[in-house]
Amino acid sequence: MKKISRRTFLMLATGGATAFITKKFLIDRPHKEKIYKFPIKNIPLINEKPDMINPPTTDSGTLPNLRFAFDDAHIRKSTGGWTRQITKRELAISNTIAGVNMRLYKGGIRELHWHKEAEWAYMLYGKARITAIDIKGKWFIKDVNVGDLWYFPPGIPHSIQGLSKDGCEFLLVFDNGNFDEESTFLLSDWFKHIPIDILAKNFNTRKEIFKNLPSPEKKYIFSGEINNKIYYKNIKMTQNSRYKFSYKLMNNNIIKTKKGEIYIADSSTFHISKNISAALVLLEPGSIRELHWHPNNDEWQYYISGQGRMGVFASSGQARTFDFKSRDVGYVPFAMGHYIQNTGPERLIFLEIFNSNYYADISLNQWLAVTPPYLVQQHLNLNNEFIENLNRKKCPII
Repeated sequence: MKKISRRTFLMLATGGATAFITKKFLIDRPHKEKIYKFPIKNIPLINEKPDMINPPTTDSGTLPNLRFAFDDAHIRKSTGGWTRQITKRELAISNTIAGVNMRLYKGGIRELHWHKEAEWAYMLYGKARITAIDIKGKWFIKDVNVGDLWYFPPGIPHSIQGLSKDGCEFLLVFDNGNFDEESTFLLSDWFKHIPIDILAKNFNTRKEIFKNLPSPEKKYIFSGEINNKIYYKNIKMTQNSRYKFSYKLMNNNIIKTKKGEIYIADSSTFHISKNISAALVLLEPGSIRELHWHPNNDEWQYYISGQGRMGVFASSGQARTFDFKSRDVGYVPFAMGHYIQNTGPERLIFLEIFNSNYYADISLNQWLAVTPPYLVQQHLNLNNEFIENLNRKKCPII
C-alpha cells in the first residue's frame, strides 16, 4: 500500500472535502441564489422548519434564536401528572417571561404552594379546580374550563386539581424569565423544615401527630380524591373574596375580522392581572397577523394549534424567520417589528403574552396611513396607489 504524505493528507482533508461538499450540496433556489446545503437527513425536521433550514433572502444578520419547543423540554413525572418548563435556561433571549406546561390526571393535585412571581394561566384541555386565599383571609374556589384564565399575584397561596375523566392540561406563565418551577414554596416542604415542637405550638396540638409527614418529593403533583360535596359546601360558605382570580377570555374584549379573531385580557378587563397581559389570536389559513410591534414589553408566544411562521426585524439590517407548530414557544424582544403568517391548512391559534399590565401594539399600516403622504412617498419611492390602499383604521389580521 502506498504511503500518503502529510501534505497530501492535509490537501485531501481540506480542499478535497470542500470540493465534495461543493459538488454534492450546492443547490439552486427558485430565485437562483446559490447556497450551501448541509446533508440533513431528518426530513421531518426540514418539513417543520423550512424557513430555518432554507431561509428567505430577506433574512440577514445574527439575530439569536427566538424559538424553543416544549416537546424538547425535560418532563418531570409524578403520581398525579407531569410538568415541563421553558425558562431563560432553555430560551436564552427570554428575559421577561417563563412558561410551564402542566398536565394533571383526574384527581391529581398541584399541591398548595406560592411563588415570588405572579402566575398567569390558560386552560388548554379539560377542567380544573383552583383555590386561593387573598390578603384579607378570604377564600376563592372556582372550576375553570378550556379557554379560561387565572391569575395569582406574587405571594398568594393556591392549588390546582384536575377534574376531567382524562385529566386537564394548562399553560402557566410567570413574570420572570429566570423562574424555576422547582423553586416554589411548597406546603409539604415547609412542614418538613420546621421543628416539631414549633409545629405543635403553632397549631395548638400534640407533637406526635407530625411524626409521619410526607416527603416533599412525593407531593408536588400527587394523586388525590375529588370531593364535590365538600367543595360545594365550601363554595357557598367561603367564596367571598372580592378578588376575581379567574376570567373567561372567550366571552370578552374581542376583535373580529373576516380572516380571524383576537381576544385580549389585561388589567382593564381582567382587573387582578397587574403584571401580565395577553391576547389569544386565531388566524384563518392564508391570513397574517399584520406587520406591527409592541411598545410596552417583550412578547412571549405559545402556539396552541396549527402551523405558521414569524418574520422578525431587529433593526440595523438584522432579520430572521422562524417556523412554529403546536406546543412551540416564540419570543420577540421589545419593539422589534414582526408578522405571523398561517402557513397550514387549518386555523393557527396562539397566545401573545407580555410582562405588562396593559396590551398594546403599533400597526405599520396605520402609522403610514396617518403620516402625511408626501413624507411616505419620499421615504419609500412609492406611488399614489400605495398611499390610497393604506388604512387609517387598524386591522390586526389580514
